[in-house]
Amino acid sequence: MPVENLARSNVVTAATDVSIDDLASIMIDEAVGSVVITDDGKPTGIVTDRDLVANVLAEKTDPDAVVAEDVMSEDPCTIEHGAGFYQATELMSEHGIRRLPVTDSDGELSGILTIDDLNELLADEHQELAGVIRKQRPPY
Repeated sequence: MPVENLARSNVVTAATDVSIDDLASIMIDEAVGSVVITDDGKPTGIVTDRDLVANVLAEKTDPDAVVAEDVMSEDPCTIEHGAGFYQATELMSEHGIRRLPVTDSDGELSGILTIDDLNELLADEHQELAGVIRKQRPPY
């Protein structure tokens, strides 16, 4: 199954100069755990809720003195929209990431795929398989 069929197209994005306070507010308002940082539509970084905790709160950094560029993971691992489910899971595993920005053939952000999305898909598939097994199983 191609990633474009699994990815969410409503990606929450921000520029590199957005304040940490604004990023935290965006995450709360949009109910997301990450914001993809873009430049001319292309993903250049990603800031997660964990980044805010580890790089701002734990370090006791003044949030007013920090912007997205200061805490973002640069050059995020991405996947092209035509790639498959297994390639996405391999990339996530290989890079130890839970979120994978999806790009079009020009490298522009077109969606995001999260580990939660993949888990939900697998749970749905397991339910379908369980239904097949129930129908084929003899009565006890």
